[in-house]
Amino acid sequence: MSEIPPLDPAPVLWSAEQDERAGRPLLVLLHGYGSHEGDLFGLVPYLPEEFVVAAVRAPLEPPFPMPGHSWFPIEGLHEERSTAVTAAAERFVEWLDAAAPSAGPVGLVGFSQGAVIALQALRLQPGRFSFAVNLAGYVDPGPLPGDAELALSRPPVFWGRGARDEVIPPERVEHTAQWLPDHADLSGRVYPGLTHSVSQDELEDVIAFLRKRLPAQG
Repeated sequence: MSEIPPLDPAPVLWSAEQDERAGRPLLVLLHGYGSHEGDLFGLVPYLPEEFVVAAVRAPLEPPFPMPGHSWFPIEGLHEERSTAVTAAAERFVEWLDAAAPSAGPVGLVGFSQGAVIALQALRLQPGRFSFAVNLAGYVDPGPLPGDAELALSRPPVFWGRGARDEVIPPERVEHTAQWLPDHADLSGRVYPGLTHSVSQDELEDVIAFLRKRLPAQG
């Protein structure tokens, strides 16, 4: 993991102070390539208020002149497997262990690269995460030891993508379309006319998905 540094805890954005987080489900937002923790955090006012939301910053900086941060180098995206994806997901799990060691249900929402990390973390620790939202992302093609357990537990996963998204290679989309139904309780939608972004319709679908993931009120 030497090429992927640890996540910096300082810039993490939280929707609630530390003394207000106990007993509430945690939702972690993972941004895309060239972005930052404030990007997806702008969605917080629209998300179910029962969640404590944390938005983390990816540990790498893309090559100049691309701004922001990235989870793993974008070079080699078309290669069969990138060990950097797993290393970045492991770094994310390390941050979670330190930041919220006693957190209850943990859900993940990722966009593009962040969605890749969300799904990879789900595969690394199938029992740790309650669900994942994959927005314009994909499943890394290399097998992981936790895949068999995931196929049995089948956690809820929402997958949204644009019909006109030309950023994610078609082979990654095809692999994800084959892999996810066998390893998750999959729901989702392909949005006509949408490129590599998130639409209002998609956001509304995500909100509905998140509401269904809230713990039952006794």
